Amino acid sequence: MECGEGFNRSELDLAGVQLDLLKEIHTTGIPMVVVLIKGRPLNINWVAENALAIIDAWYPGQEGGSLIADVLFGDYNPAGRLPISVPKSVGQLPIYYNHKPSARKNYVFMDSKPLFPFGYGLSYTTFMYSNLMIMPKRLLPTGEVRVSVDIINVGSVTGDEVVQIYISDEVSSITRPVKELKGFERITLLPGETKTVTFSITSKELRFLDINTNYIVGPGKFKIIVGGNQDNILLTDYLEVV
Repeated sequence: MECGEGFNRSELDLAGVQLDLLKEIHTTGIPMVVVLIKGRPLNINWVAENALAIIDAWYPGQEGGSLIADVLFGDYNPAGRLPISVPKSVGQLPIYYNHKPSARKNYVFMDSKPLFPFGYGLSYTTFMYSNLMIMPKRLLPTGEVRVSVDIINVGSVTGDEVVQIYISDEVSSITRPVKELKGFERITLLPGETKTVTFSITSKELRFLDINTNYIVGPGKFKIIVGGNQDNILLTDYLEVV
């Protein structure tokens, strides 16, 4: 076990000789897919650079072998998304997507971006986003805004996409996170099929705690961000709160 309750680690490298084994396999020239069975993000920089694909299985349970085989042989098209950010180094910890603007700066020998961001995930097909619409573009305190976007499966196989919507408060009375996840929806699309996904935005999604720990929504401009993950922003537009 590489983690568990009460397990503390001073580094996040693969345990034992696992990385040495992967490097030896790589020298053979045989295409390599790495399956990770683990309970926490690990240092997989070399793996990400040299493996053709990574299946992040976490702790998959007693049927994990069958499920992983289904993914490897293409009998199941995965669409999982990371619930955390995967760091490049233990020195980046803590690392999270909804940080304050001044909370993250580049390091001397490394940038501050994670290896894989929150919400990241791939499948055996690809998707294209278009026609982001915000109606209306002005939100009253008791009103509602509908945000819609079209997603088309431009690949050759049926697959799921997890559409994610984030907000970014452009001007606020206190420092706000650079972006915040406010909704997501998983949809299934046949090859060439298009679906429209619609999200509802009200003052509840835009409110925050002020210096007196009261929930408020201040007037101003919010950036609405839609994409496949928070680091792969595909479409943006603005919403005015009055």
